[in-house]
Amino acid sequence: MTTRPLQFLRRGQPVALGNVPPDRTLLSVLREDLGCTGTKEGCGEGDCGACTVVLGEARGGKLHYSAVNSCIRLAHSIDGMALWTVEDLAEDPLIQPVGGTPAVAETTSPALHPAQEAMVQCHGSQCGFCTPGFVMSLFGMYQNHVVPALSAAGGPVVAPGAPAPITRERAQEALSGNLCRCTGYRPILDAAQQMAQLPPQAVNEAELLQKLELLAQSRQGLEANSSYISPTTLPALLAARAAHPEAQVVAGCTDVGLWVTKLHRQYDRILDVTRAAELREVRQDAQHIAIGAAVTLTEAFAALVAQWPQLRSFASRFAGLPVRNAGTLGGNVANGSPIGDSMPLLIALRAQVVLASSARGERTLALEDLYTGYRQNVMAPDELLVRILVPRPGVTEALRAYKISKRFDDDISAVCLAVNLDIEAGTVRRTSIGAGGVAATPARARQAEAALTGQPWTADTVARAAAALQAEFNPISDMRASGAYRRAVLASLLQRFWLESQGEEAVSVENFRLEALA
Repeated sequence: MTTRPLQFLRRGQPVALGNVPPDRTLLSVLREDLGCTGTKEGCGEGDCGACTVVLGEARGGKLHYSAVNSCIRLAHSIDGMALWTVEDLAEDPLIQPVGGTPAVAETTSPALHPAQEAMVQCHGSQCGFCTPGFVMSLFGMYQNHVVPALSAAGGPVVAPGAPAPITRERAQEALSGNLCRCTGYRPILDAAQQMAQLPPQAVNEAELLQKLELLAQSRQGLEANSSYISPTTLPALLAARAAHPEAQVVAGCTDVGLWVTKLHRQYDRILDVTRAAELREVRQDAQHIAIGAAVTLTEAFAALVAQWPQLRSFASRFAGLPVRNAGTLGGNVANGSPIGDSMPLLIALRAQVVLASSARGERTLALEDLYTGYRQNVMAPDELLVRILVPRPGVTEALRAYKISKRFDDDISAVCLAVNLDIEAGTVRRTSIGAGGVAATPARARQAEAALTGQPWTADTVARAAAALQAEFNPISDMRASGAYRRAVLASLLQRFWLESQGEEAVSVENFRLEALA
């Protein structure tokens, strides 16, 4: 069994590679097959960002840009897309100057892209190892924020008082998946904001979309007998699952990629769910937000934040942006890691999951009932998780989600707690609490819920519920935290929820802004 040829666009031209194994990473193909050694291998697990590349995908007649980690991205997952590495920015003929008002700052080299030029001008590089990854994250930010601002303004945004297309906060979030051991981050953040002041460039999207369409036409009919299966419809996906129950299912590959790079696992057949159109949709009705299993974490959290704005900081702390751009909400839920951040939140939101098979159709169950043990679940060999149903917020609902980790950005939680209360006339009418990092599976804190439900919303009630929450779990001690620390944090977070409900704001570092302290 062989894979179909891997085809993508680079520098506006098609690249075709044969005999690429289904479990080969994009980084290994770039460095070893194409000689793109500007893209660096650092951690090999999606943490450091040195391997960041940018993908361009046609969506609804427009080009969608995503900065992703190539070290844990399977090469075949970019089939039919456009790819940029750090070596392409000055060489791609489709990246062209944009006419209009002259920019404020001059360039040191007209051949450099503004993302590169800004790093030069702001002295954003020292040893240089992490620089390619930072430049590519900057390029993704430039295309997603600066170029649209240029188009809206009819030229470069340089007028005094004009809204900055990249704020300091936006730059910090977009660069959260890139680590640097030399410079600190101030000059790199300066570079992010400097890009809009340089002579502008932009991808010729009309021409690139035409090339992507031609590439899509040339790929038709190549799916058959492939060891990397990526059906484009849900019925075809479920049929493939039934036919190949032994295949490793992947979505964004932010977990499976680590199994390849760190555990050295090999997979003869891969089933990629991210091409199925039905799984890439977010739909809303009067009762639910239905999030397809292949919707990226970036897009899924955007849908949730639109309904619950208080989740914005929590959502931005889920890994780094390249991981959120690649990983999917359905993949995170189906994988069932006890330290995954999305499951405690979804449990608190009273979410349900929809499982489907080609033989038996669909079934729906509460998310917390999906798991039977450590990374084990109730899904049959021919089933896939296809949707997550999240009830719309209620009028009396009070929701908070907390992430405790050693680093503020781009880190795994030691403890995650999400609390959702319906409080009417000073009484807790309904309670949902999800916890992560404290058991073998993402868990619902039913004893703490019972201590709150039907009780007056008072400090005494919270104290009793906090004691119940501590007693409910017996977490392990590991490299991230001791079991005793985790139990103490659970109680403290419930107390924090109480203080915030009483109007106290100075209980979290998340409320501090670097700009205000400068």
